[in-house]
Amino acid sequence: VQLQASGGGLVQAGGSLRLSCAASGSIIVVNGMGWYRQAPGKQRELVATITRSGTTNYADSVKGRFTISRDNARNTVYLQMNSLKPGDTAVYYCNAYIATSPFAGHDYWGQGTLVTVSS
Repeated sequence: VQLQASGGGLVQAGGSLRLSCAASGSIIVVNGMGWYRQAPGKQRELVATITRSGTTNYADSVKGRFTISRDNARNTVYLQMNSLKPGDTAVYYCNAYIATSPFAGHDYWGQGTLVTVSS
């Protein structure tokens, strides 16, 4: 199983970016998915999560600016980031809990995509 993230880049403060992350491989079902980020010198932190049925959860720092969504048919999760701030600069990682057999599920991580917000 692989998670392939894309969509990072350099943007000015106030701008927008959309991240995507697609799961592929021997997948029975993709359950919860989410985005985390890690800024230089800081610990990885939760940005947003979404259940298979669409229930979402956001870090207080991104509420009202970021929107997480998913396409279950494509095993893909998205993160629409608006009104970006320099403090959002980080490597963004996607995460998914994936069942690879009827009795086994595991946490998987994408490779990370860098988001840089200039002031």
